[in-house]
Parts: sequence; structure tokens; C-alpha cells
Amino acid sequence: MTEQDTPTYVSGTRLISQEMIDAFAVLTGDDQFIHTDPVRAAATPFGGTVAHGFLLLSLLSALSYEALPGLPGQRVSVNAGFDRIRFVRPCPAGATVRAVFTPDGQTAVAPGQVSLRWQVRLEDAAAPEPPILTATWLHRIWLEA
Repeated sequence: MTEQDTPTYVSGTRLISQEMIDAFAVLTGDDQFIHTDPVRAAATPFGGTVAHGFLLLSLLSALSYEALPGLPGQRVSVNAGFDRIRFVRPCPAGATVRAVFTPDGQTAVAPGQVSLRWQVRLEDAAAPEPPILTATWLHRIWLEA
């Protein structure tokens, strides 16, 4: 399959609100001011509050449910981890993001189990380049017998 033939799957969009960022800060205990204090964050190179990288990474699961097709006979799919994650640029509060998934391999790992590899980009829907984050994500799929 050539690069031109490789499908991409694009999620819907999500607003990264200050309320979402604040809730994540409370949940994780990561209340660094660049995430939670708009006045202090305005004086940084970011010019305002920015989302936690791990908040953005955690949204990939929900975004993948919208975008990715299941395999024929798929019973369940689980997150099997990441081979590579890069936070390329900050995501300001108020940005609208989407995820782009490109398949990057499939391996049979056991009878009835397949590992899928995805190249993932999280983009600002209004300004997709450069991406906010890139990742190589692994899914484990169990298939019907």
C-alpha cells in the first residue's frame, strides 16, 4: 500500500475549555499556574493558559471511538500503550482540537488477538500545522473465534 492509498481517519472536534483544564488540574493535582491562572499565564511565552499534555493525550481514547472503524469480528479493543509521544506545541485554552489517525501496521500476537499500530496527530482545527502532539499508539484487539 502506498502512502497515497493509506487511509486516514479524522475525529470530530473538541473544545479545550478552561473549565476542562481546571477539572483536570483538580483531578490530577497538577495545578501549575500555566494551566490554571489566566493572569499569571498571560505573562508567559504562551500568552495565556494552556492545556496539560496528559489531558490532551487522554482525549485520544474518546476521539478514537468517533473516528476508527472496528475490525470484522472485533469483540474488544484496549489501549496497549505508546511507542512514542511528542508534545509539539502548546494548546491554548479555548482551542478546538481534532485527532487524525493513520494505520501503521497490524501484527497477529496470539490466536484471536491482533496488535494495531496507529500514527496519531492531535491538531488545532483552526491551525493544524504544526500538530499539538504526535504519537505512535498501539491497540490490542480480541476477535471472535
